[in-house]
Amino acid sequence: MIKFLAGVLLGICLLLAAGYLFITGGGIAMSTSAGPLPMERLLAHKAIAASIGKAGDEKSPLPADEGNLLAGARVYQENGCQGCHGKLDGPPSKMAKRFYPHAPGLMPPSHGVTDDPAGETHWVVKNGIRFSAMPSFGEKLTDAEMWQVSMLLHEADKLPAPVQEALRK
Repeated sequence: MIKFLAGVLLGICLLLAAGYLFITGGGIAMSTSAGPLPMERLLAHKAIAASIGKAGDEKSPLPADEGNLLAGARVYQENGCQGCHGKLDGPPSKMAKRFYPHAPGLMPPSHGVTDDPAGETHWVVKNGIRFSAMPSFGEKLTDAEMWQVSMLLHEADKLPAPVQEALRK
């Protein structure tokens, strides 16, 4: 039994030593242009999903009408969202590639978060995402403004013409 426990302890120590050597020996590229580490994407998505929890079930207290979508477009433009996440029908943001992970395009032609529940997007706008460049807007925007921009992003692939015009300015 002692030999078994000693073997387990030795195995753990060898794994830790190999991990340490991998990290300190240059095996991990820490530049923003490097790709994700093994399992990094999976673990990050699991952590974000666990943090968001049931927020995706939340429904907007505001209707997704033209007035609220126009207000969401104003919030998107005036608070720096388009600088990282792109303009409607525009090229991908050059700024997005300077971050790691890269900021996703949220306006067409990108797919964005149109298939995510607006409640999840609202949670991200309100709380931000740790270890990314996505800040929290919970203390900068009102709850109504956060819902308006969340609905704008949820409806980004089917916006009315006046909202599309406002976003192209």
